[in-house]
Amino acid sequence: MQIKRAIDKIPGGMMLVPLFIGAVCHTFAPGAGKYFGSFTNGLISGTVPILAVWFFCMGASIKLSATGTVLRKSGTLVVTKVAVAWLVAAVASRVMPENGVEVGFFAGLSTLALVAAMDMTNGGLYASVMQQYGSKEEAGAFVLMSLESGPLMTMIILGTAGIASFEPHVFVGAVLPFLVGFALGNLDPELREFFGKAVQTLIPFFAFALGNTIDLAVIAQTGLLGILLGVAVIVITGIPLIIADKLIGGGDGTAGVAASSSAGAAVATPVLIAEMVPQFKAVAPAATALVATSVIVTSILVPIVTAVWSKRAKARAAMREQMAVVK
Repeated sequence: MQIKRAIDKIPGGMMLVPLFIGAVCHTFAPGAGKYFGSFTNGLISGTVPILAVWFFCMGASIKLSATGTVLRKSGTLVVTKVAVAWLVAAVASRVMPENGVEVGFFAGLSTLALVAAMDMTNGGLYASVMQQYGSKEEAGAFVLMSLESGPLMTMIILGTAGIASFEPHVFVGAVLPFLVGFALGNLDPELREFFGKAVQTLIPFFAFALGNTIDLAVIAQTGLLGILLGVAVIVITGIPLIIADKLIGGGDGTAGVAASSSAGAAVATPVLIAEMVPQFKAVAPAATALVATSVIVTSILVPIVTAVWSKRAKARAAMREQMAVVK
C-alpha cells in the first residue's frame, strides 16, 4: 500500500491527516488516552514534549552560513512577514474582544488565530515553488524562514504589540531547545545531519497529539471562516511581500507571492501559546482549527497564484527587453 504517497498528494498532508485522525479520536473517544494510559496516553497527550524535540531538531537543521543574496532575500521576506503580522495584531487587539469573537459568522476568530496564521511561511512550499519559478538563490531563501517556526515569533509579536506579557524565563524556556539545537548543528555538521533527519519524521506525531485537543464540531463551525482566513493571509501578507521583494530583495515579486502562505507548524502555535499564557486557553481550540484550514487553503492557492504572477512578470520583462532593443 502506498499510504505515504497518498498522504503527500494532500497539501500539508503529513501535518493535516494525523491532525484530523487525532481530532476524530478526541471527538468520539475523548477519554482514550487516560483509559489506555502509559505510552498510548503519552502519544495522545504529548503535544508539548514532542514539539520541544521537534523545535530542537529544527534549530539543529539550520545553517549559519549562507550567501549574501540568500540572506538578503530571506531576511527581507521574513522581516516583512513578521512586520505585517505585528501590524495585524496591533489593529486586531484594538477592535476585537479579548477572548475573540464569540457569536455570529466570525465566532472563533481571535487575535491569536490571525497572528498564528500570518507570521509563519511554509518554507517547504516556498522552496518547491521557487525552484520552479525563481532562481536557486531565491529558492534558498527558505533558510531563514525556519526561524519563524514554533512559538518564538508569535510570542515576540504578541508581547511587543502589548497583547500578552511573557516572563523572561518563560520566553527563554520557549526558545532554549531551538537555540541549543542551532548551536550543536553549527558546531558539528554530522549532528546537524543526524538531528535534521528527525524534523519531518516528528511532524505526524505532534500533529496527532495536537488533533487530540480539537473537537471536530469546532472545525465544522470554523470551516468557511478558515477558508476566508487563508485567502486573507495571501492578500494581506502577499501585497507587502511583493513590494518588499521588488524594492529590497531585487526580485520581480514572485518570491513575495510564494512566501504568502501559512506554515503547517503554525497549527501548533495556539496551543503552545495557551500553555504559557492561560488567558489564551479559551480561544486556542478555535484558533487551531482556523489555522489548520488556512494552511490547506494557502497550500493550494499560493502555487497557483505564484505561477500566474511569474508568467505575467516574465512576460512584462520580455516586453521591456524588446522595447529596449527597438530603441
